[in-house]
Amino acid sequence: MAKTSTGWNLLPTSNMAASVTRLLARVRWLPLVMLFATLLTAAPGLIPVVVASPSSPQNNSLQADPEIMQIRITIGDSHVVATLDDNASARAFAALLPLTLTLEDYHKTEKISDLPQKLTTAGAPKGMDPVVGDITYFAPWGNLAIFYRDFGYSNGLVKLGHIENGIGLLQQSGPFTAVFEVMD
Repeated sequence: MAKTSTGWNLLPTSNMAASVTRLLARVRWLPLVMLFATLLTAAPGLIPVVVASPSSPQNNSLQADPEIMQIRITIGDSHVVATLDDNASARAFAALLPLTLTLEDYHKTEKISDLPQKLTTAGAPKGMDPVVGDITYFAPWGNLAIFYRDFGYSNGLVKLGHIENGIGLLQQSGPFTAVFEVMD
């Protein structure tokens, strides 16, 4: 903005500012963003916003967000915590819990177990490329698969959630019993 003999010139004075202005003019959703920003500042109680600092107790427990569901997987006297994804298959799996399953090794890559019933795959992609710690549902066989080693893309594989820490607990040999339950 620059002062001219006729008053203030509201046009950008640099090429970069002009480019930004042209770009913003092309963005059709800008008025919606501006309205949302105005609502946030003018009516702070209208739209709930949760801001957590690094030392906030909310960061220590993901249960503060109603969309995030954590489960406990107990093997013997030890357990790991996993977070389920927010999708139809994960919700169908959570509805089966608590569940006691016998996990068996499959190709020294994953632990698998049959589930008592098939899960929905509504809205799920055709497949996925799992990473270590992924809890998945293999739709063609109707079984649970937890990956403790990296694996490539697989059709019919649906991600249910992820184990962040303690995946080594699943690397034990032979079949073993695991109890899956929703955390309070």
